[in-house]
Amino acid sequence: MNVQPKPQVVFFRTETGREPVREWLEKFDDADEKRIYAVIRTVWIDWEAALRKQRVKKLAEDLWEIRRPIRKNRTIRVVFTREDNKMILLHGFVKKSQRIPRKDLQLARKRKDQWKSRRE
Repeated sequence: MNVQPKPQVVFFRTETGREPVREWLEKFDDADEKRIYAVIRTVWIDWEAALRKQRVKKLAEDLWEIRRPIRKNRTIRVVFTREDNKMILLHGFVKKSQRIPRKDLQLARKRKDQWKSRRE
């Protein structure tokens, strides 16, 4: 019997121990925070369905974004990378335009590179 490892959602952690995405999520009210966590869980549990329903979008090699409308006509974005059975949450922000701001994409790439360098 081939047992698959349990999928994990992991928060990127800085060298000082901060978890920027978790801290960002905690700033939302309870209702929005629950909505955001629910879509993260849904994307990870059923990746294929998330792709079909356009809940995720590929941004670059090894970088994806979760898109989730929340109250007050805002849409959150959570940028992540995947590694084996892990979904590593790298950066979160409220998107105000159609394009992802360059600084947000650069920050996500930097954190992805830091994550990968620590794993080697």
